[in-house]
Amino acid sequence: MKRTPLYDRHVAMGAKTVEFGGWDMPVQYTGIIEEHHATRNAAGLFDISHMGQINVRGPDALPFLQYIATQDVATIAEGLANYSLLCYPDGGIVDDIFIYHLPGRYLVVVNASNVDKDFAWMQEHRQSFNVEIENISDATAMFALQGPKAEAILDRVTDLDVTALWFHGVVEGFLFGDVPAIIARTGYTGEDGFELFVENASATRVWDSLLEAGKADGLRPVGLGARDSLRFEPKLALYGHEISDQINPYEAGLGWVVKLEKGDFIGREALQRIKVEGVRRKLVGLEMVGRGIARQGYPVASVEGETLGEVTSGMPAPTLGKNLALALVRTDLAKIGTELDVLIRGKPVRAVVVKTPFYQSRYKK
Repeated sequence: MKRTPLYDRHVAMGAKTVEFGGWDMPVQYTGIIEEHHATRNAAGLFDISHMGQINVRGPDALPFLQYIATQDVATIAEGLANYSLLCYPDGGIVDDIFIYHLPGRYLVVVNASNVDKDFAWMQEHRQSFNVEIENISDATAMFALQGPKAEAILDRVTDLDVTALWFHGVVEGFLFGDVPAIIARTGYTGEDGFELFVENASATRVWDSLLEAGKADGLRPVGLGARDSLRFEPKLALYGHEISDQINPYEAGLGWVVKLEKGDFIGREALQRIKVEGVRRKLVGLEMVGRGIARQGYPVASVEGETLGEVTSGMPAPTLGKNLALALVRTDLAKIGTELDVLIRGKPVRAVVVKTPFYQSRYKK
């Protein structure tokens, strides 16, 4: 398994590690629930160096990204970032990505398990575009500083006025006086916060210094366990769960990131047809009424016993104190208030379709 530059630090801090996307990553330090609440109420620091980073530059960088991504990349002005998808010609999802527009280049961040696949996909479709595509993942460390106190902590350790940085804004500056960094007001928790990019050689110093700088504010290191529960509550998609090559953006509730009017892009024809025809299944929220926890892959059935979908993610939601799930179900039974059964080890357990997101994101806009 691969390891981030901070692996030894995680072990020294007593983190429990697990395999994730081919990486040996910390799943928790003191406990998932505790780390979840720390991020919601104060601040959490995540090592997300397993994520992939790909530079796209050259005269045709913009038209190239317009062709491979569903988002209208022309609307991402320099100094801004936005969420997008890569789709197959049939409308299935290659990956979900974030595109950061920096001076002279675009930085594309992809999921850890998909780095090689996404990079190959980009290379395959560069065609006659005059672009340079560089995978810098192995040389880049990435952190997420998230939570209501993240801004105050970061503002003390950078030369930039991060209080003036817009939601989805991205700038280049320095951390701790002399560490070059990319700083973006983005994240995956539903809280205000930042993602930081530095060279591997600076990773340990930045990690240790951030934890020290935020100690009085309650900043805690956070593992993948709480990262999952934090993204789940505001219904942020996870590749391999809510999105995959077998799920299209409209089924996943991500139609807002598909800009059909911008012109040709990979998957546009199929996605246009799907939008017109409508989807046969839909991602919904479920609240468990009966006793039991819905987990990914559990079948979902009507109360009459007809299987009509499956759970994509499910867990106890720490902020809300409820057992909740996201599930892809047949569209005609996706209405809020509909009673369904989740088959837990073959036994039907009652659930009800509820409004999503379960938790309202608190981004600073």
